Amino acid sequence: MVTRRDVLVGGAGALGGALLAGLPLAADTQGAPAGAAPPAPADTAQPPAVPADPTKVPGAPTSGQGPRSPFEAPQRAPTGEIAGSSLTPYEKLTGTITPSDLHFERHHAGIPLIDPARHTLLIHGLVERPMAFSVDDIKRFPQVSRVHFIECSGNGRAAYKTPKPDLTPQKVAGLSANTEWMGVPLATLFRAVGVKPEATWFLAEGSDACMLTRSVPVEKGWDDALVVWAQNGEPLRPAQGYPLRLLLPGWEGNINIKWLRRLELGTQPWYTRWETAKYTDPLKDGTARRFSFEVDAKSVITTPAYPDRLTNGWRPISGLAWSGRGRIAKVEVSTDGGAQWHEAELLGPAHPKAQVRFQYMWRWEGRPARLLSRATDETGYVQPTRSQLVAVRGPGTDYHYNQIVGCDVAADGAVTFFGET
Repeated sequence: MVTRRDVLVGGAGALGGALLAGLPLAADTQGAPAGAAPPAPADTAQPPAVPADPTKVPGAPTSGQGPRSPFEAPQRAPTGEIAGSSLTPYEKLTGTITPSDLHFERHHAGIPLIDPARHTLLIHGLVERPMAFSVDDIKRFPQVSRVHFIECSGNGRAAYKTPKPDLTPQKVAGLSANTEWMGVPLATLFRAVGVKPEATWFLAEGSDACMLTRSVPVEKGWDDALVVWAQNGEPLRPAQGYPLRLLLPGWEGNINIKWLRRLELGTQPWYTRWETAKYTDPLKDGTARRFSFEVDAKSVITTPAYPDRLTNGWRPISGLAWSGRGRIAKVEVSTDGGAQWHEAELLGPAHPKAQVRFQYMWRWEGRPARLLSRATDETGYVQPTRSQLVAVRGPGTDYHYNQIVGCDVAADGAVTFFGET
């Protein structure tokens, strides 16, 4: 017997596509939500049996999908059920591209099951030619491939509100990810429907059970917005918006509407609950920031990090930096709590509105140290300390955390998280 949970968490995949195709669409509205119970942590599993000499026995056969080594089992950290999130395990990753199955999740009504053959994107309102595009229609337009990050605007809340020594990079910054996206520029679709000059905003609507909607300035649509259908060389994963997603490079994750089904052009914001009751940022003067779209420049050290234990000698201090306003211009690292800063090496090109990996070679000699990182983007914006952030926004700010954080190294080599309080 195959349950709905088997299908949603991938168990039914091994039984073949025909079985999945035969499931009624109504099955998505009943039963346990996707991700309700995460797999057991890798360190609780039995170690794999290996031959004493692998050159003396045949290896595994070819397969339809290539699994990871049984010695490598990075996992997201899920919380919640229908409404919830799961975090990218940054301390387990290298480079800049987040594997699709480890890309963070944030859902408000669960992950819908959508038949791409029946899905359409309607564009209407202040346009000359209202049109409904199928997924195949979208794929017939000239495509572009770009690397961009997506970050939940609440990313880093734990490190800001309640910093604790046992915070890992996953817990500090795991509501973000960096992906190669494939899709069509929204400007191309705007031209196809003939967006009228008086249109200044559009409403984007998703196909999830809460029908999440956000108001977006039309100028962003003409600039670098995309309607994407693939990531990292394959169709979007369901948790990332399959079959279509709106991508607004550099802007907070909630406005990058998943399971995109409708765009309505108008002359003013719609002021939906997702931009009034939610995703507004209280300030110290009693007012609140609205439509604070752009992600501020930030960085995080991913190694060393809790619960590492160092031994004497040279090692790289490595991490990731990104900005919603463009390219990262430089990243600096301090090994003495910010008294002195040293420019780190950027590994590979710094793409606009994308993560870049940095490293700084450091020799640890058995003395306590505090490691910090600080990013500067191409606009000249410098990542602030928590004190500087509080001075501008107040201690009750609730989104867009980008304060400088790092880690402490004790004399015995034990590494713990450091965040200013």
